[in-house]
Amino acid sequence: MTEDSHEADTHENVPSRQRKRFPGISSRAYEHPADRSALVALRKLTGFDTVFKAMSALLPERSLRLLFLSDSVRVGDAQFAHLHAMLRDACYILDLEKVPAMYVAQDPKPNAMCIGLDEPIIVVTTGLVELLDEEEMRAVVGHEVGHALSGHSVYRTILLFLTNLALKVAWIPLGNVAIMAIVTALREWFRKSELSADRAGLLVGQDLRASMRGLMKIAGGNHLHEMNVDAFLEQAAEYEAGGDLRDSVLKILNVLPRTHPFTTVRAAELKKWAESRDFQRIMDGHYPRREDDKDTSVTDSFRDSAAHYADTVRSSKDPLMKLVGDIAGGAGDLGGKLRDKFTGGGGNGGGGSRPSDEGTGGDGRDQGPRKS
Repeated sequence: MTEDSHEADTHENVPSRQRKRFPGISSRAYEHPADRSALVALRKLTGFDTVFKAMSALLPERSLRLLFLSDSVRVGDAQFAHLHAMLRDACYILDLEKVPAMYVAQDPKPNAMCIGLDEPIIVVTTGLVELLDEEEMRAVVGHEVGHALSGHSVYRTILLFLTNLALKVAWIPLGNVAIMAIVTALREWFRKSELSADRAGLLVGQDLRASMRGLMKIAGGNHLHEMNVDAFLEQAAEYEAGGDLRDSVLKILNVLPRTHPFTTVRAAELKKWAESRDFQRIMDGHYPRREDDKDTSVTDSFRDSAAHYADTVRSSKDPLMKLVGDIAGGAGDLGGKLRDKFTGGGGNGGGGSRPSDEGTGGDGRDQGPRKS
């Protein structure tokens, strides 16, 4: 620790090793375009405003704080002091003026969350604290502080309570339909917000290897000696490119009930961002400032999100995304394409089908080598 890091009661503390700080940084600097677009779509969902206002009134901040105050351990100078130092450091680096309350909850499952309506509360489980080393944990704390800076805690709290409510009213005819529609939309945004927070964690920890290790441990436990970062990232590439259109549909069905993206996908997304020009610009001190947030354009956010999705479709190796790209590009015979993609064959002159050549799609065009 440097001498300045002993200023524990002020905001002048600095990390245990020298890291760059981002004064006045706006959450727009690290927010994933899909996060912003999913949140906009969520707010436009029919009935969301009504539910949001009702839930905000029914879920007083005091009840959440009393819950964790009574049944968890509050992080501070006297309890989990090393986590308290990480929390202050993260807030210092991202220039979050008020340090959120943080609690450690007994739970063997590794997890962390940032919830709260008026003020964010960060909760980490004992399973996570015991699993990660200091640098890996620093990235997680930065991840949660990123949620706080982005204002994610309000929507995450509502999702938590709506999910529990959906289970309680599942027996009521049609009573669960409206709630589950909002829960599904919230989960879609929630998954995208995790990609944003992963970026915030990297800005705080400033150690990509530690962020990768943390994600690997969450996926495979405390067995780093049995794991390899490159092989782990290859899984993400294989997941994205493997299979046919049926597998693409199964991927969607698999992810719908989840609140987090798959771990390999998170790792690949974070590595891609860490190698991008946008990340380097932030590290060089060129980033959006909070003072300019009021002047930002909603249209620009939509444009950025649309550009991101268009690029995703163009570069994706997923069969469904390739089909979407073909359709958007004006490719004809949609019915034939759907048939060929599902059957793995291409139409011949007699209207039948034949097995497609390896490495080609149903339209006969070279799809390139498949990574395995």
